[in-house]
Amino acid sequence: MTPDLELVKGPSPRPHLTWIGHASFLGALGGVSFVVDPVFSTRIGGLIRRFGRPGLRPDALPALTAVLITHNHYDHLDAASLDAIPAATPVVVPAGLGRWMRRHGRREVVELEWWQSVTIGGLETTLVPARHWSKRGPCDTNRSWWGGYVVRAGNIAVYHAGDTAWFDGFAEIGRRAGPLAAAMLPVGGYDPAWFMEQQHLNPEQAGEAFVELGAEILVPMHWGTFHLTDEPLCQPRDRIVTWWRRRGGVAGTSLRVLSVGESLVLDGLS
Repeated sequence: MTPDLELVKGPSPRPHLTWIGHASFLGALGGVSFVVDPVFSTRIGGLIRRFGRPGLRPDALPALTAVLITHNHYDHLDAASLDAIPAATPVVVPAGLGRWMRRHGRREVVELEWWQSVTIGGLETTLVPARHWSKRGPCDTNRSWWGGYVVRAGNIAVYHAGDTAWFDGFAEIGRRAGPLAAAMLPVGGYDPAWFMEQQHLNPEQAGEAFVELGAEILVPMHWGTFHLTDEPLCQPRDRIVTWWRRRGGVAGTSLRVLSVGESLVLDGLS
């Protein structure tokens, strides 16, 4: 889909989320913009190729107030993509990842542990728990934290789960950090289940996590871009749509399956 650059690069952008692909989003709240887990590269880790083009190229991004990184896996933290964003842009990362960021030329880095918050340019960003792990090299397993983010400006907050398996924290996130206008939840990376269920949600679990969160809009992510696990590339999308229909939806909420490059405008939500 051709992105709405007038919306994305407007002088005071309307609140929205634009799907760049996989777990990468551009967001705008309170008139300022941010990105989460930006990955624009045609390959990650030098091996895994991208299917399709990113929804936005770096030169199409507006001026950014912050970059948010959920954890250090290559499909969420891509050095080349980060290098394409001005070095002066503040970066928010889980604790333990700041040293890597500074070695890669980032000038302003904020490290957070779970439930810690920082406010930058009017955006209040809170790192919230997730059931996952971290590793980037052969000897650094779990030496940095991981998590999701709740980003709030004024009366609108959105949740990006990063990578997570099912755990009992979704209701707490909704209770402590809500109300949530939108929840970006991973639906791919689940096959084979005997191995992946300790790391990733499957689509049906993502749907139940959405119910626990109490958010207004479910935005599936982490599908259709990189073939990381055994399920077909678009199966996660089909399964979350099927789950939604069989359940009869969730009262007072909606499911929005975005195309790459598509924007979800959050006007009128609270």
